Amino acid sequence: MRSPINWGVLGLLIERPGYGYDLVQRFPRTYGDTLELSSPSQVYGALTALEGRGLIEPLPSEIALPEELRQPKTRYRARAEAVPAYRDWLIAQVTQERQRLELLALLVGALPHRDALVVVDRYEQHLLAERGSAPPALDGASARARRLAEHAKQLETGLALRWAAYARRELQASIDAQRTAQASASAAPPGASTGRAGGQIDDRVAPR
Repeated sequence: MRSPINWGVLGLLIERPGYGYDLVQRFPRTYGDTLELSSPSQVYGALTALEGRGLIEPLPSEIALPEELRQPKTRYRARAEAVPAYRDWLIAQVTQERQRLELLALLVGALPHRDALVVVDRYEQHLLAERGSAPPALDGASARARRLAEHAKQLETGLALRWAAYARRELQASIDAQRTAQASASAAPPGASTGRAGGQIDDRVAPR
């Protein structure tokens, strides 16, 4: 089960039972923009998938709330198998999250130096703007969950900003070195050796 929406719904049901519309309301109040629904139908699709995997089950009618008996709604609860499955999925996410910044670095590294520097600058601007903005209310999450999330965001932003500063220094140094090499080549007298056959700079690969 790959959809993070499905796992997000399961997390809500592990906290407490709920029915479709209730979960649609709780979802954005708990996860904010960290995990967004494109449509309420995703919640109902998640319920179908989770029930099919045996991770949730309808709540027996004898323990349903009185108002739910007057207007029947299928109210779900997490089964015993849900917690270990949810825990194992979260452990797998740790590796993926760790690789996210590394992937960005590898993708940026494919660009010419000046273009890479533009990406790093924009990335840093985004981080600074996000750090300066007020955190979402997330009143659907527990106080403990909100504290954990805010601390995680602060640490992640700090780490990303340190990487951006390092990447800028590295890229700027490469740009400066390239500029110096080009200036030296331009200043060399005609016919002077450049260390390559024919006295020409090797242009088989475009300089970065």
